Amino acid sequence: MRPNDRTNTARPKRHLKTKPVLIVLGILLLGNLLWFIAWLIPNGASTNETVATVDGEDITHDEWVAEMETRSGREALEALVNERVMEAAAKKHAINVSDEELALEMSLYRSATEGTDQTFLGLNEEQMEKKVRARIILEKVLAKDVVVEETALETYYEENQSLYEIPTSYDVKAIYVATMQEAEEVKSELDNGSSFEGLARELSIDPSSAALGGTVGFVNSNTTAVDANLVRALPDLKAEEISSPIPLTDGRFVVVQVQSILEGSSFSFEDVKAHIQRELALEQLPQSVTPRAFWEEFAASWQYGDGG
Repeated sequence: MRPNDRTNTARPKRHLKTKPVLIVLGILLLGNLLWFIAWLIPNGASTNETVATVDGEDITHDEWVAEMETRSGREALEALVNERVMEAAAKKHAINVSDEELALEMSLYRSATEGTDQTFLGLNEEQMEKKVRARIILEKVLAKDVVVEETALETYYEENQSLYEIPTSYDVKAIYVATMQEAEEVKSELDNGSSFEGLARELSIDPSSAALGGTVGFVNSNTTAVDANLVRALPDLKAEEISSPIPLTDGRFVVVQVQSILEGSSFSFEDVKAHIQRELALEQLPQSVTPRAFWEEFAASWQYGDGG
């Protein structure tokens, strides 16, 4: 059933479709690695500078870079090509992405994903916006010729208005331990200047966040992947503040630090109308499309031959 046919049919509540978003953003995230490799080799020069030593044997700069290129170079280069292709598409079709659109998409994304999502892990705000911008351009190019009736847009908003009531979100790091005594010791060490990331890797008994230096991600009142007691404690914390030990519902304890706070917001129909139009237009497409579909149009080529 097409979106514009749904105005006369009751529909269940919708959820923002984050899975395709995560796939696109996850692929684009690899583009950062290519820039890092380029930074490692100024002006393309080769170097035998030693970057590590094991049992008296050197590991050279060239060996390091070659290993990274072997493991991730293809994916990183493809991500960079995709980003450039999308920018070319934006120029050709006179597509603009405003600051307001970026802010909206970032808010919707953070509201719709669970705290354990790692799509934006390691990226600063500017890098995150770059990835979201590329996705918006792709969606606008795909949706530009698809007609969606105004009544369908209004119906979608009315039936899913809760999606556009964004709660305050907290960027959280956490150290999980088994006892209150351990939690108090962690708190004391942090107050005395110990690294949160270092203690999380060393002491936290939650493997997923420990491996990331305690990073949990953005958490809000709708988050179900994080213990409810932790979620309830967050509104009492300020940005960069370290909490006292928090007892969790499963018997563990946690000490958290709020990295930043994104205040909640409410979006009107006019605010999200363009977003909804893209959502419904993309539903009418016969299959999902990635930036690779535009390579030929914009004469994209790379060192891996035909890109297959």
